[in-house]
Amino acid sequence: MMKKLIALILSFVLILSLAACGTGTGETPADSTSANSETENHGSAETTNPPESNEPNAPTEGNTVEAPGSGPADASNITSVEGVPLITLNNGVQMPQFGLGTQIQSLENGDLGVLNQTSREAVAAALRSGYRHLDDAHGYLQERGVGQGIIDSGVPREEIWITDKLWPSEYGDAYNAINQMLDRLGVEYLDLVYLHHPAGDIDTIVSAWQDMERAYREGKIRALGISNFDNRMDAFNAIMEQEIKPQIMQIECHPFAQRQETRELAEQYNIQVECWYPLGHGDQRLLNAETLEAIAAAHDKSVVQIIIRWHIQEGFSVIPGSTNPDHIEENIEIFDFELTDEEMEQIRAMDQGESGRYFNLNYDMMGGMFTTPPREWDGEF
Repeated sequence: MMKKLIALILSFVLILSLAACGTGTGETPADSTSANSETENHGSAETTNPPESNEPNAPTEGNTVEAPGSGPADASNITSVEGVPLITLNNGVQMPQFGLGTQIQSLENGDLGVLNQTSREAVAAALRSGYRHLDDAHGYLQERGVGQGIIDSGVPREEIWITDKLWPSEYGDAYNAINQMLDRLGVEYLDLVYLHHPAGDIDTIVSAWQDMERAYREGKIRALGISNFDNRMDAFNAIMEQEIKPQIMQIECHPFAQRQETRELAEQYNIQVECWYPLGHGDQRLLNAETLEAIAAAHDKSVVQIIIRWHIQEGFSVIPGSTNPDHIEENIEIFDFELTDEEMEQIRAMDQGESGRYFNLNYDMMGGMFTTPPREWDGEF
């Protein structure tokens, strides 16, 4: 009995780790009544101050970053669609500020075929609605479904920003893992690759980053990023010592956890912040907040649309997820209005600091959970 209980706990922790990423995507039971919500389940915890030796390094003068090398990514033709602004990253590459988060495996009861088909349909619906930014990861177990959804949509690949993430078990041979990502998605280049979690020893994390630099210089990747590295400052500092600095830093961020210190850190290094859990894990306390309901009524919009619009006006990249075509459509309909300065301040006043977070994994304690490679789906559509 005890062995079964331990196995159940470990499996639950692994599911949480898979989910913690840049998407905050999928729907909960409340999704039937709200425009969109998120399904990842993380325990709420406050972040403790890192040891003094882990204080962030001072930024290098100028924060200049070399442009990606010539290669397959030269075909990219990203433009603004449906009013979605383009953000210019520190390497000169432009990225759509708004996109679709694709992490939904918690909905599918372990059936990878159903998972990939669901992802396929959501991606196709999003691209047909004007989305041009997709956030994926090997840990989401549905890259083939995402790739097929791109084909189904009829939108040329070069007009789409595709993000993928390396799982920590791949860090020892990240260059080969990137090539395998390309094969699973059925594309020749990626617009952005993240290190998904700062798990493992620093030398291995740095080795993975250097493999990403190699692919970047070969024109296989247009931008490099770090996800969840705000939870481990020694790993953050190690990446900042490398030849190519990140273009993007993906963190949990929403009105209840507005992450001021981490945003200031990203600004020091001229790194774009991208937000996962933008809807606060579908927390009904957030989605039913009187402040947001009043602002939504004033603009004849939903609370979810107000939250996403707040992210846009704060300058974040934001990637809410959904598998419901109506919600996918609603989420992009946020570029026909603006929040006033007063409304922005009212939402900023909702910040609960680090206590408002839903996910804060202790990588020293749970790092071993990342050694298992993601499962693969070998089925056909």
